[in-house]
Amino acid sequence: MALTLGIETSCDETSVAVVEDGRRILANVIHSQVDLHREFGGVVPELAARDHLERLPHLLDQALEKAAVQPADLDLVAVTRGPGLVGCLLVGVGVAEGLATAWSKPVTGVNHLWGHIYAAMLARPDLEPPLLGLVVSGAHSDLVRMAEHGRFEVIGRTRDDAAGEAFDKAARMLGLGFPGGPALDRLARSGNPKRQRLPQPSLAGLEYSFSGLKTALLYRLRDLGESVTDQDRADLAAAFEQSVVESLLEKLDLALDERRVAEVVVAGGVAANTLLRKRAAEVVGDRARLTMPPLDLCTDNAAMIAAAGLLGGGPRPADVDPSLGWEP
Repeated sequence: MALTLGIETSCDETSVAVVEDGRRILANVIHSQVDLHREFGGVVPELAARDHLERLPHLLDQALEKAAVQPADLDLVAVTRGPGLVGCLLVGVGVAEGLATAWSKPVTGVNHLWGHIYAAMLARPDLEPPLLGLVVSGAHSDLVRMAEHGRFEVIGRTRDDAAGEAFDKAARMLGLGFPGGPALDRLARSGNPKRQRLPQPSLAGLEYSFSGLKTALLYRLRDLGESVTDQDRADLAAAFEQSVVESLLEKLDLALDERRVAEVVVAGGVAANTLLRKRAAEVVGDRARLTMPPLDLCTDNAAMIAAAGLLGGGPRPADVDPSLGWEP
């Protein structure tokens, strides 16, 4: 039995977890900074980093207590090293390295993007590569092939904004505040996309682009002007959501036809979207087995970092890289 302590501080969630054998969560404590950043309409990096530093000691105690383990029981400390906000990453890595030194434990730096794939393995402990993954989180809308643990090939990605960024900007246009993605999801449930049709982005191959869709929404709102109603906003939210989701899944469908695999993972913060969860199951169908993490494992959390830290190979250096791609 291997016990991994995970630490996640890449953006606006502070999280500490204890995971057994990279597959079983013993504790996964998460503090969201939504209330801290709401008045600013987005994440303020300096405030986020300070809050991580203040919260981590208490969350660490909570995680160890909930898991009923002592530092001496741990085998590995895993921490997010990127991508993310540089100040936030430095806080997490600094704490992780300090704990590892004090406890005489190895520390490994973890790619946050990998973590989202490994979140699916926490939901389904029997899940193994090879698999096809769609990771829609923060600044990333990436189609990847995972050939084996710790080995990823990017086969498609966005040319401009990622889906999560597009949702946030659309929510801002619709006056929904922060965080935009969940608010747009809720509003779309009371809308009808057929009443306010928007174009579905479509590029050749496996690339995405959402900049034109955002422009179409902006122009539609300008055309409606002061006559826009609450129902119009709900219909536009539904139309925008449908266009993004169908664009994401159009490429997943194509990739699944081109690269036959038995397992498909859809993960990341946007994977919590209601329509995406429903339509992904319909698009994948019986061609492969689809795994989508539960909602609490879609958003940033330390359990996925612990799983990736142990199963993804390592230990790896914990040097901070805010622009990290899919490389180790």
